[in-house]
Amino acid sequence: MNMNRRNFLRGSGAFVALPLLESAGFKAFAAGSNKKTLPPKRLAFMGMGYGVTAETWFPDIKDSGAAYKLSEGLSPLKRHKKDFTIVQGCKHKFSRQPHWGSTFWLTGANQYGTPGQSFSNTISADQVMANAVGKHTRFTSIQLDSRDTKSGGHGPGTSLAWDQRGKPIPAFNSALMTYHKLFSADNMPLAQRQSMIADRRSVLDSIHIEAKRIQKGLTKTDVDKLNEYYQSIRDIETSLSKEEAWLDVPKAKAPFAAPADSVKGIQEIELMYKLMVAALQTDSTRVITYRLPVHSLMQSLQIGANPHNMSHYKPGETMEGSKKRDKAHSELLAGFIDQLKATKEADGSRLFDNVALAFGSNIRSIHYMDNCPTLISGGAANIKLGHNLVLPKDTPLNNVWLTMLQGVGLNLKNHGDSTGIIKELQA
Repeated sequence: MNMNRRNFLRGSGAFVALPLLESAGFKAFAAGSNKKTLPPKRLAFMGMGYGVTAETWFPDIKDSGAAYKLSEGLSPLKRHKKDFTIVQGCKHKFSRQPHWGSTFWLTGANQYGTPGQSFSNTISADQVMANAVGKHTRFTSIQLDSRDTKSGGHGPGTSLAWDQRGKPIPAFNSALMTYHKLFSADNMPLAQRQSMIADRRSVLDSIHIEAKRIQKGLTKTDVDKLNEYYQSIRDIETSLSKEEAWLDVPKAKAPFAAPADSVKGIQEIELMYKLMVAALQTDSTRVITYRLPVHSLMQSLQIGANPHNMSHYKPGETMEGSKKRDKAHSELLAGFIDQLKATKEADGSRLFDNVALAFGSNIRSIHYMDNCPTLISGGAANIKLGHNLVLPKDTPLNNVWLTMLQGVGLNLKNHGDSTGIIKELQA
């Protein structure tokens, strides 16, 4: 039987998309084929904002290699020690904003890189991957955030992700929203949804005509602005085309009941990690970023300080709060890795083996921008795991991202200000 890459169960008058299954032909779609179809490679980034407690999160730089002693802040990850690597010595040379832990974390861009502008950014590492593999999935990429009202040191942006023009990409900002986007069926008739897309295309056509009409006689500055506007329209058109292509493809089956809309802090992060696993397992996307909540996490840990004050921690209450947050992140990350390891792919491998993930920030600690906290895990990017890797001081963090991007199969010579891959990081 000739099978598509999507397989369905029919029930209660609706189709339900399944995870990719070996018995449904995942290993070899064509009858008689001996070729083994490998699971796709995925990428995930989790950004924490203000950074870590430097004294207790980083392993000793003199204790490098595989036999290093795990730090207090990383101790909840003990059971996974052989399956993640801490990378030390990296920074973004252009970073000057000590409250922006996420804005340039995946780009390394120069804020003043565009003459005459007070802010500019470039494409983030996740979107480089998304541009290469996003055509295969319903969601080109998924961006996750929270509804925290107090700044957690993330900086400008709506997520960790920035597009090829350096524009922020919106995020799903709650577990419930993410759940519905991933799994809830659209009960609107197909013909009506197609009509709505056609209407939006019609509006875009009208905008094209009007924009061309006013183009004559414009200054160079206005032409540049109009070209940027054109690109925005093209982006919308691309989005509409993808939406149309997936109209009659059912969403994946929900692995658990919809969460309450009120969850925050620890519970929210746990749910988001579950949803990330589900999104990757069902091949709804192959690229995810998560801008982790800071203030609500602290509240759920009963830490009384506000995020900014705690980022300036001193021995005593604020430092103890900072250490408590670090341990909570490590516990949550350990649970995420547990799930990735427990989730089996159709070929018998673990989801963990086919995901590369990074956890960290553009801020080290107390607003210092060097030795950015960087934890790499997962088996998809040919990374040497289980090490405390100490690199030369001020190694470009973009070298880490380039190494990961090449490791997942992208033919890429550079990313941002990268100077090359990190051979010591490769398995």
